Amino acid sequence: SQYSAVDTNPLSVYIMQPIWNKIIKIVPLWIAPNLLTFSGFVMILVNYFLISFYDWDYSASGTSPGLVPTWVWLFSAFTTFCAYALDSIDGKHARRTQSSTPLGELFDHGLDSWATSIFVLSFFSVCSRDNGKTGVSVYTMYIYLSIVLFNFMCSHWEKYNTGVLFLPWGYDISQVVLITAYLLTGAVGVEVWQKPFLFGYYITDALVILLIGFSLFLSFPQTLYNIHRAHLKKTLKNDSLYEVLLPLVSPLLLFILLTVWVVFSPSNILEKQPRLFLWMVGVTFSNVICKVIICQMSSTRPELLHWFLFPLALVVYAAISGLLGWMEEAALATFTALVTAAHLHYGACVGMQLSEHLNIYIFSLKKRVQE
Repeated sequence: SQYSAVDTNPLSVYIMQPIWNKIIKIVPLWIAPNLLTFSGFVMILVNYFLISFYDWDYSASGTSPGLVPTWVWLFSAFTTFCAYALDSIDGKHARRTQSSTPLGELFDHGLDSWATSIFVLSFFSVCSRDNGKTGVSVYTMYIYLSIVLFNFMCSHWEKYNTGVLFLPWGYDISQVVLITAYLLTGAVGVEVWQKPFLFGYYITDALVILLIGFSLFLSFPQTLYNIHRAHLKKTLKNDSLYEVLLPLVSPLLLFILLTVWVVFSPSNILEKQPRLFLWMVGVTFSNVICKVIICQMSSTRPELLHWFLFPLALVVYAAISGLLGWMEEAALATFTALVTAAHLHYGACVGMQLSEHLNIYIFSLKKRVQE
């Protein structure tokens, strides 16, 4: 199917697009678009692991002065901007080198589905977890991450049903907010997040309120409206309500299982291992959404239940029933390692299958020699 996306965000159309059009001219024509996409993702990962090194349990910014060196925040702003730029020019570069392929589209959206959670997890280090005086609770972090992922899911659920990806306004705004937040933290120090700035509210409160407002009152209604409009115009890809809603079943069950674990965990797993738990949330979500993206691109029907749900249900049951006892953290670490490995393996397999099928290399514009 021909890839079609619609971007109506004024910030993107009037400010960012002209910048990308200038940057793209610097990129040599021999560079494969997927290399740009992948480089951006690697920068997000490097930044995430760097921040994790200085702030494993999200408490480093709760002290004054913060324990994360200033250069790390400036490096975060730099890598976030680069990843944002690379993600914005990869498609343009594919068109100018006439190398647009379904593999490129899948590569881009598949990595985005994982990067989305990593952006959020890196940002949590800026505002720190609740220490009684400042910061946000780990439960707020979990809800915040879930809302961002819900938004991402909505735009791909919409594309699954309408065939058009309406680029969410939140994307460009969130990237600019992230870069600004890192620069501000680098320039002023983490103290800026620890003082109320309006009517006793902290900047982090404002950001959480903005995010929830954006999602529930802008993005989600827009998604439903676009699907409804396609239904009226008879351009919906799926006829029955069952098929329209099918891609939502696994993500919703995933969210329910994870929330049950968070709420009923005997050892308060989210308090004990917020970074590990939230990383696992991001990886499992990304794998579930990748399957939806592939079904949407290949016009196939997604399976009702994603296989990750079965081992997850077992782990959650063993944890909340007290079967795991003191081994709950070890079980989380093991499960996280397994789903991360499974996700990487899945990505590599799909990439190799597609590159063989389309007769192209993933990271080079040279044509494969026919065997």
